[in-house]
Amino acid sequence: MEVMDLSPDERRIAEGAEGPAKAMSMRLVAETGRLLGAPRLLTVASAHVDGCLYHGDSGTHFAERLAADRGRVAVPTTLNVGALDMLHPDRVKGDAHHREMAGRMMRAYEQLGCRPTWTCAPYQAGHRPALGTDVAWGESNAVAFCNSVLGARTNRYGDFLDIACALVGRAPDYGLHRKENRRATVIVDTSGLSPALRDADVFYPVLGTWLGAVIGSEIAAITGLPPGQNEDRLKALGAAAASAGAVGLFHVVGSTPEAPTLAAATQGGTARTIRLTPEMIRAARDRLSTASEGAIDCIALGSPHFSEGEMSELRRLAAGRRFRMPVYVCTRRDLVEKSDLSDLEDAGAVIVADTCVVVTPILPDTGGTLMTNSGKFAHYGPANLGYDVVYGSLADCVETAVEGRLLRAEALWR
Repeated sequence: MEVMDLSPDERRIAEGAEGPAKAMSMRLVAETGRLLGAPRLLTVASAHVDGCLYHGDSGTHFAERLAADRGRVAVPTTLNVGALDMLHPDRVKGDAHHREMAGRMMRAYEQLGCRPTWTCAPYQAGHRPALGTDVAWGESNAVAFCNSVLGARTNRYGDFLDIACALVGRAPDYGLHRKENRRATVIVDTSGLSPALRDADVFYPVLGTWLGAVIGSEIAAITGLPPGQNEDRLKALGAAAASAGAVGLFHVVGSTPEAPTLAAATQGGTARTIRLTPEMIRAARDRLSTASEGAIDCIALGSPHFSEGEMSELRRLAAGRRFRMPVYVCTRRDLVEKSDLSDLEDAGAVIVADTCVVVTPILPDTGGTLMTNSGKFAHYGPANLGYDVVYGSLADCVETAVEGRLLRAEALWR
């Protein structure tokens, strides 16, 4: 394979002109690009780093090495969830070594100049690159949202490559950075589903789960949905699709910026069509649950992190009532810091910031069954947590928590 065509400035950085941290990062980005067949590197406007979540000591040592070698991000960079809740330190059940190394990792990324957002939904914390802008983002749901809802351009940059791109402000020119690779090749027609279901929040994680499982890494144009879908629904769709498959970009005709029309989404090309039936989507919904009856031990909400709108809806549903089981609500720290959430805490909610109950030991280690309205939680919960899962709407989750027994509305799915 040929050597990548680096610019004189990129070669200067790779040779150490701006310090050892940027030299290593440039070599890492360039070699990755060479392996992927990219002809060159392109300049990125921002980055979102997923590698700041502690999975082992090597990740901490890598971040500290970059900081010690005078590393500093070259573009605005936000941070994904960490392994600690810095606002509520007692929530995390990790041992002393886990806490120490996770904290050291988080501090090292801040020393590199990253913005300590600690959220998997940076797009709801002010990090919103413009349509057509090249960026280097990690975290699967953030990548899907960035490409699909914002119309910026990124591939899924994995741990350590993400911070390397941020330090040098470059990424390989391949994949979803290129317009021709962003066209839809599959049309998903939802018009055969009931209008009530298509206009319900509970539908969108299920649609995403089906999309990821069936489409995989292909790019779909979804038709038949009410136009102007809100960001929380699109967020839920993308998060589930990226968890159940390798979806990095989807188009919703009439709602996402590269799909004002179906012809725009397909860039005038041909695409095969899949027509969703009620039976197909009901089966996808049922696959999100590993339990269908029995006691519910807790509720887990906020994957991706709850937005202001989702938090408001939870407060509306829970107003004046108390939960009979723990309700864990994961959200970003700036929302916690600027909001009075005492009414939810008085009701029995456990607010989790900076991290997520699926990746950090916060839930009781006794196992059991959790209920969630998140396709992503439902997908990862059994393997990551040892809990069975029941999927339902946010209203279902609140009613179950208040009544202390499983309650789930079925009318929409019939």
